[in-house]
Amino acid sequence: MNPLEAVRLALNTIRTQKLKSAFTLLGVCIGVMFLIAVVSIVNGMGTYLKDDLVGKLIAINSFELRHRPNINIGDVDAATWEEYRRRKRLRYYEVGPVVEALPPGTRHAVIADNSLNLTSRYSATPRSVRVSGVEGDFFEIKTLGVTAGRLPTPQEYALGTPVVVIGPDVVDRLFPALDPIGRELRINGVPYSVIGIVESQGSAFGMSFDNVAYVPYKAPARRLFNAEPSMIDAVLIQSPSEPEMLEAMETTRQVMRVQHQLRPSQKDDFALQTADSALAFWEKLEGYLVIAGVVLPAFGLVVGAIVIMNIMLVAVAERTAEIGLRKALGARRRDVLAQFLVESSTLGAVGATIGVGLGVLLAFVMRTVTPLPTAVAPWSVVLGVLVGAGVGIISGVYPASRASRLDPIAALRQE
Repeated sequence: MNPLEAVRLALNTIRTQKLKSAFTLLGVCIGVMFLIAVVSIVNGMGTYLKDDLVGKLIAINSFELRHRPNINIGDVDAATWEEYRRRKRLRYYEVGPVVEALPPGTRHAVIADNSLNLTSRYSATPRSVRVSGVEGDFFEIKTLGVTAGRLPTPQEYALGTPVVVIGPDVVDRLFPALDPIGRELRINGVPYSVIGIVESQGSAFGMSFDNVAYVPYKAPARRLFNAEPSMIDAVLIQSPSEPEMLEAMETTRQVMRVQHQLRPSQKDDFALQTADSALAFWEKLEGYLVIAGVVLPAFGLVVGAIVIMNIMLVAVAERTAEIGLRKALGARRRDVLAQFLVESSTLGAVGATIGVGLGVLLAFVMRTVTPLPTAVAPWSVVLGVLVGAGVGIISGVYPASRASRLDPIAALRQE
């Protein structure tokens, strides 16, 4: 029989025997639906972390020099936290030797930050804001511009002029219905002049990136960031390309080890953090989650395979006379075998296709009504259809083999 004719017969069976076909397709449909949904959640989480969280915190081809990592995705044991606690904090005077050793074309910025209370005469309620004291190429590395006003000038960085660039959330809370440019803002009681509003950076996991303020590092607020004014939280370094970034990281490591007088046998007492290193734990976990997302729905597929096998066995019993007539008219054993295999694989593929559609719909609903980010992976759609067809073929082997072995005379006698 022509394979297309076998497919047509299988689709005709689905159309004429709706209830039986629905139960036949149910197991495969549910298994593939959850395969698509689970993989979509894992894929969406990965994209969310890389682009919306870590991607916004650490710029492309850049790394941060810190006394300890500030992004810890995964469990950190108590011994590691204790080791972090004992480390010396970075100091402003350590930046110079690092910058001098970096190759030409490398950008750098100094960062010190803390959550501080901001007030204005236009709002009765103080606002807790993440205030960062920055210096160098911070805004260029972060590709962060302003929607109004301007950024600090080199002279303001050098003199520590009390000027501030604020985020959209701060504008909404402390300057309602007002243009904040040129107006006064107080950081823990110290007056600053607002000179700019930075572009909106959105949010991730409910954490707003717009509730921020940036001041020159040497401004008076530096005494509020850390226990000592000379302490800094990070040095942000960006290279033109990834190979140059790796070279800059090694240079930075060597300079810092010399400054901290570390012996060759001693571990680094500082951290060089890239986007990849921040996501290392997630990437490892992501692999396990994808495997779980493929394996767990397999139970539904096993149920679907059993149902298809039973339905095909019933079909063989119901169509005994048809099989006998076909064999009496010259159909070979492999023709009968192929007919039933195509029919069973068509049932599996149709169930998988419906499951893919429901899985995509479920992923969309979860993204719409829950905080879970989802992104349908194209490979999971292809895999779902192939798995469905494969389940149909595997579950149809025994019924098809049984049908192909029927004796035509005995089959016709049953009529």
